[in-house]
Amino acid sequence: QVQLVESVGGLVQPGGSLRLSCASPISIFTINHMRWYRQPPGKLREWVATISRDGTTNYADSVRGRFTISRDANKNTMYLQMNSLKPEDTAVYYCYLTNNWGQGTQVTVSS
Repeated sequence: QVQLVESVGGLVQPGGSLRLSCASPISIFTINHMRWYRQPPGKLREWVATISRDGTTNYADSVRGRFTISRDANKNTMYLQMNSLKPEDTAVYYCYLTNNWGQGTQVTVSS
């Protein structure tokens, strides 16, 4: 089992920005797909974004144009840059790769 370590989330005002990171203890050079998910309060976990080994990215409609997923293979780390945050982005965010989940980090968007 791979233990992924996510950065601390936080409280952000609407319209603000936050960057999450997810560090892997193993090399991510050969990992084909890395993903971010989130679980809003009282709801099921939902997919947010995917980045493929070739750099191709895909986003949920709800975040497209506001969130950016990226990866730094030299640091074995994946990122989620979140801009123009909305209250409905409030959730616990999880990274996912090779059938392993991060521990989850709380992001709260509120004034």
